[in-house]
Amino acid sequence: MKRFFILVFVLFQIQLEAQVVSKDGKVEYSKVFEETDDFGADYLEKIEQSLPSVKETELRLQMLWDLGYYYHTRNLRKSLSVINQGLEEARMAESELWEGRMQVAQGAILLRMEQLVQAEEVLQSALEKLPESETWLLLTNLGYVQERRGDLGKAFELATQTLQLGEKYGERKAMAMAYSDISNLFWKQGKPEQGLEYGLKSLALFEERGIQDLDFDFTLHVTGNNLIALGRNEEALPYFQQSIRMGKQYGFYNNLSDTYIALTDLYVALGDFENAEISGKEALKYAELLQNEFMVVRSLLSLGKVKKEQGFYQDAITYLGRSIRTATEDFGDRYFLSLIYRELAEAYEGAGEISNSYQAFKRYHELDQSVFNAEADQRIAQLQTEMDVTQKEGIISLQEEALKRQNIIQIFTLLFTALMVFFLFFLYRVFVKRKKYSQLLEKQNREKEFLLKEIHHRVKNNLETISSLLALQTAQIENEELQDIMIESQNRVQSMGMIHQNLYQGENLAAIEMKNYFKNLGAFIIDSFDASARISLEVEMEPLELDVDRAIPIGLIVNELITNSLKYAFPDGRDGEILISLKKDQDHLYLKVADDGAGMKKNNPTLGTGFGTQLVALLTKQLDGKMTLSTQKGTELYFEFKTNKAA
Repeated sequence: MKRFFILVFVLFQIQLEAQVVSKDGKVEYSKVFEETDDFGADYLEKIEQSLPSVKETELRLQMLWDLGYYYHTRNLRKSLSVINQGLEEARMAESELWEGRMQVAQGAILLRMEQLVQAEEVLQSALEKLPESETWLLLTNLGYVQERRGDLGKAFELATQTLQLGEKYGERKAMAMAYSDISNLFWKQGKPEQGLEYGLKSLALFEERGIQDLDFDFTLHVTGNNLIALGRNEEALPYFQQSIRMGKQYGFYNNLSDTYIALTDLYVALGDFENAEISGKEALKYAELLQNEFMVVRSLLSLGKVKKEQGFYQDAITYLGRSIRTATEDFGDRYFLSLIYRELAEAYEGAGEISNSYQAFKRYHELDQSVFNAEADQRIAQLQTEMDVTQKEGIISLQEEALKRQNIIQIFTLLFTALMVFFLFFLYRVFVKRKKYSQLLEKQNREKEFLLKEIHHRVKNNLETISSLLALQTAQIENEELQDIMIESQNRVQSMGMIHQNLYQGENLAAIEMKNYFKNLGAFIIDSFDASARISLEVEMEPLELDVDRAIPIGLIVNELITNSLKYAFPDGRDGEILISLKKDQDHLYLKVADDGAGMKKNNPTLGTGFGTQLVALLTKQLDGKMTLSTQKGTELYFEFKTNKAA
């Protein structure tokens, strides 16, 4: 097509402006980034200059759409003005198809102006006007709306629908964009391996298509992000460099800002803070040229991260505070807003402002609830504990301490009443800074080790208090079924308390020796059922240490299975034996819990409330594991977990 236009230019002395060709008074036009990408950054100005001479309705609407849609990469307000003109002309021409197309572009622009509600309304309206074969771009932008709101599950669903439409109609651009969006969503969920896989699939389709466009540029940036998350920083750099070349060639200010933000993170990871700050300021420059508050917020976030990593905490707080003020309370993207508060909390912590750090982490946790993130819970618990430990003696009266304990009891009572299964896992991480003198470093390490043991001791004591309260409450309940539920809840709390007891009593503050833990846990549960005289426990395994993130869920699984054996495997008070073993083989853990009791049938209905069975299934899934049941001799349950999967 491009060679044809050049030939026409030579033979007929035509006027050529980018992809707009005037020949004998008639305008011929090649759609940008569909039929051609052979133009420079001034292509929008060329279309705008040619538009007044175009009278044919269909051609005018196509040019207005291209002009308005691609102007959103540079000037959102102008882009919206052009699309509104196109929408008005489409309605005057009574073209429902072009009205729907213009609304898709209008929704995309409103989305980038952070007007999420209006964007969704416009896109839903357009859905009724377009044939199914053209709805993939609409669904893509609906996915972006959900992503900005923090509903990554819904965004993933819409990306999948886009992929299915692309496959159905053979539209490679739709498939490439769907893979690109899925790659970005996996990156946001902290799954860069899957993100890289889909990013490379998307790039392959874009290269087959042979057109460099806005979404090809964005996918280069997303693929680089996933490589950074995998620690493959040197491999990520060429993707960002190609993205920047493409963005500058076509004037994609939003992608340039995005890519410079990613480059900032890359240079920070490489320890090159000078180039990191330069990239952050370039990101902010293009964001301000675009007048896009979303990109300004993220650019300021990247500059705040640079200063925080350099140890310039007050500078970091200034940038991050400015980012939050720019976002305002109506900022739609909870994912990036949560990142700002996380960075701000760490900057406050570095500056020694523990109270402000706690408040920032609390806000981060609230924003991050839509995607489960144990780190937020752990950090909030850590900072709360740190504040309690560092306060001067005598400031908090006995009455305030009693009130605090009462509040904790009320919180846990509410959680158990609502049958919530997630607890806050208290974990304190000691950050060791390099100091000039080794003696000072050793002294700090000893102080922090003592503090960490004290925290685990306090957590264990609090859990024992909760366990005792549950025991007192159980004694007042006459209903046997409710008593069983309370006893099981008490055992679950006790199993977590034993973890923290082992941590502060042992030499290794980061890991639990599981053989001794299983023995103590099993003895406690058997004793709680008054079955010590008739049920024996065997723990057949070598000493094995696990980190807390795996030890707690595995302990809860074993707790549930021992409880089930005691309740159902030995009817009529018969004697029996329970066997536990845990082995590690390369990158897998193998857990076995068996009894020689009556046996459980695979198809039998669940006995009791079924809560224990649901809890075991949930914890197994959390550990990325699988469970196998065998009933040949009593009941044997086998579990296989990946050791590189954090709980």
